[in-house]
Amino acid sequence: MNAQDEAQRIADAADALGIALPDSAIHHLLAYRDLIVKWNRVYNLTSVGSADEMIERHLVDSLSIAPLIKRGSVLDIGSGAGLPGIPLAIVLPDRAFTLVDTSAKRTRFMVQAIAELRLTNVRVVQTRIERFSPGEDFTTITSRAFSALHDFVAASTPLLAENGKLIAMKGQLQESEFDPLEPTWNIVRLELDYPGRNGERHAVILSRPAS
Repeated sequence: MNAQDEAQRIADAADALGIALPDSAIHHLLAYRDLIVKWNRVYNLTSVGSADEMIERHLVDSLSIAPLIKRGSVLDIGSGAGLPGIPLAIVLPDRAFTLVDTSAKRTRFMVQAIAELRLTNVRVVQTRIERFSPGEDFTTITSRAFSALHDFVAASTPLLAENGKLIAMKGQLQESEFDPLEPTWNIVRLELDYPGRNGERHAVILSRPAS
């Protein structure tokens, strides 16, 4: 598939998600995908080996939560290759993003990708989230990395601003995942639906009642 067709796939998916994307953002998204493909040969950044598959499974999947990020600063935990943080930073240039991961090779890739894409609204931190002391709280905290919802909530809550929200990106949801959560959370389960979706995809949005 040529670059024009790939760009059209992203544009169509963004349109279905209600996101207006300029051509420059689409160009940056595909350039980012190309960097993943290049570095993945050595760094094993993702199990998705096909450049074609990465469009929906990485780029569009990340963009599917963009309409949920309305304001403020964003922390992405366990970013890996920069997902969903870098695609979100491309399409939301007026938001400040912090991407945290424990892996040296993955953070090295993210730093290089941000430099090559000339993104000025993203910073990368290599650390365990339990040791992360940013000196600020975050309006939105996202992750695709946690298998257990409770682990994500436990790691994120100390860093969440008042009236902020957590967004966990998940595949199939199990009711048992919600049992350990404190009843004080407001929880919204949103099915993520977009062209080319691979299996079930959900966003679990957690917020505290306004004080």
